[in-house]
Amino acid sequence: MRNTIRIAVVLTSAFATLAIGQDSQSKMHSARSVGDHQFLTKAAEGGMAEVALGRLAEKSGSNTCVKQFGERMVTDHSKANDQAKSLAAQKNITLPSSMNTKDESTYRSLSSKTGSDFDKAYMSDMIEDHRADIAEFRQEANSGTDPDIKAWASKTLPTLEEHLKLAESCGKQLGVTTTGGDLR
Repeated sequence: MRNTIRIAVVLTSAFATLAIGQDSQSKMHSARSVGDHQFLTKAAEGGMAEVALGRLAEKSGSNTCVKQFGERMVTDHSKANDQAKSLAAQKNITLPSSMNTKDESTYRSLSSKTGSDFDKAYMSDMIEDHRADIAEFRQEANSGTDPDIKAWASKTLPTLEEHLKLAESCGKQLGVTTTGGDLR
C-alpha cells in the first residue's frame, strides 16, 4: 500500500513538473511570438505610411528624382503590404487600417510644404525612416522566432536597402545632408 502511495505521489509530482514545464515553455514561446506579431504590425503601419507619403511625393514633388522615388515607394510598399496582410491573415494577426499618429504628423507636415522645401524634407524623412526600417527588418530576419515572419523580413530587406540607396542618391542631388552611416 505504501509503495502504491509513493508511486502515485512520484507520478503526480512528475506530471505536475511536466505540466509546469510545458506551461512555462508555452508562455516563453507566446512571448517570443508577440515580438514577431508586433514587428509585423509595425511594418504594416510603416508600409501604409510609405505608400501615402509616396503618393504625396508623386503629387507634390518638384524634382524628378523625388517624384520617381515616390512612385517606387507606392509600388514596392503596396506589394510588401499585400504580403504582410496575407501573412497576418495566416497568423490570425489583426493589422492596423490606418497610419499611426507619428506618421500622420509627418504626412501633415510634408503636406504643408512645397517645391524644394517639400523635396528636401521628404527625402530627409525617407533616408531616416529607411535606416530605421532596415535595422528593424534585419533584427527580425536574424532573431525572429516565427519562421514565416522571419522569412518575410529577410525577403523584404534587400528592397529596403535599395530604397535607402535611392533615397540617399536623390537626397545628395538635392543637397540634403544626412547623418548616420551604413547599417551593415
